[in-house]
Amino acid sequence: MVKLLSRIGGRRALQGAGAAFVALGLLLWWLLPLGEEPPSGSITFSTGTPQGVYQKYGSLLQQAFKRNMPDLEVRLQLSDGSQKNVARVATGTADFTIAAADAVETYREDGGPGAEQLRGVARLYDDYVHLVVPRDSQVESVEDLKGKRVAIGLPDSGVRLIATQVLQTAGIDPQTDITPLSDGIDTGPDGLRSGAIDAFFWSGGLPTDGITRLADDFALRFVPLDADFVAKLQSRGGATRYYRPTVMPESAYPAVQHGTPVPTMAVSNLLVTRADTDAELTEWLTRTVIRSRDRIGADVHSAQLVDLRTAIYTDPVPLHEGARRYYRSVKP
Repeated sequence: MVKLLSRIGGRRALQGAGAAFVALGLLLWWLLPLGEEPPSGSITFSTGTPQGVYQKYGSLLQQAFKRNMPDLEVRLQLSDGSQKNVARVATGTADFTIAAADAVETYREDGGPGAEQLRGVARLYDDYVHLVVPRDSQVESVEDLKGKRVAIGLPDSGVRLIATQVLQTAGIDPQTDITPLSDGIDTGPDGLRSGAIDAFFWSGGLPTDGITRLADDFALRFVPLDADFVAKLQSRGGATRYYRPTVMPESAYPAVQHGTPVPTMAVSNLLVTRADTDAELTEWLTRTVIRSRDRIGADVHSAQLVDLRTAIYTDPVPLHEGARRYYRSVKP
C-alpha cells in the first residue's frame, strides 16, 4: 500500500511539474518568441516637449523596450511636436516617433524629403484639441479670439498646424488678426496665469499634465469647438479629413469641467518609422507597444486606448512589414 501511494504521489508530482513546465513555456512564448534573440544596437525615438504626453509616453516605452530588448539602446530626443517628429523620421534623424495623422499627411502632401519612406507601426490614441482661456474671459468662441494674444504652439508642432486650421476656419488670419505667440504646453500655462496671453491652443492626450497642473491654482475653462465648426473645418480638404468631432469627457479635468463634457475635435496619433527600418526590430517593438499598454496606461491614461483591433489602421501611411508580421502572428 505504501509503495502504491508512493507511485501515485510520484505521478502527481510529475504531472504537476509537467503542468508547470507547460505554463512556463507559454509564458516564455508570450515574452520571448521561440528561437528569436531580442534585437540589439541603438535607435533614436523622437518624442515631444517635457510637459506633453509624447515625452511621458516615450519615456515609459523606453523602459518597456529595455525590459524586452535589454541590449537595445533607446535614445529619446525632445521635439517641438508632430511636424518636427515626422520630418526627423522621414530624413533619418530619428528612427521612430509619435505623430498626429494630420501632420503626417501634411508632410506627404507638401512632398517633404523622404515622405515616401514613411511607414506606420501602430495607431495609438487620440489627441484632443484644447482651447484654454481664463474662466472670466470674454472669449466664448474661436471668432472671439480676434485681436487677442493667442499662443498657437511651437513652430514645428502639431498644435501650430491645428491652431492655424482652426483660426482660418473662423475667418481669422493667424498673422494679422491676432497677436500670435509661439508658446507650447511648457510655457503657455504660465503665460495665461500671468496675463501675458489671452488664450492658448493645445492638442494632446487626456489628461495632459501641464493643463492639470495649471488647473490646480488657476481658474480656467475650455472654449468649445462644436460639430458644425468641425464640419466646416473638414470642408477645407487635405489633412483636415483626419479631424473628427468629439467631446472631451467630463472626467478629463474634473476641477475645470465640473461634470460637463466639452465639444471639441480629435485626431489620431500614429507610431511611425521608415520603410528601411529592420523588420525584426520593428516586429519586436510593435509587440512591446501592444503588450505594455496596461502597464503604461497606469501612468499615461491615453495609453489605455491602444487597441490591437485598431492599431493596424495607420492611414495615411502603410504598415511597416515588421509591424505587419506581428499583427498577422496574433490574428485570431
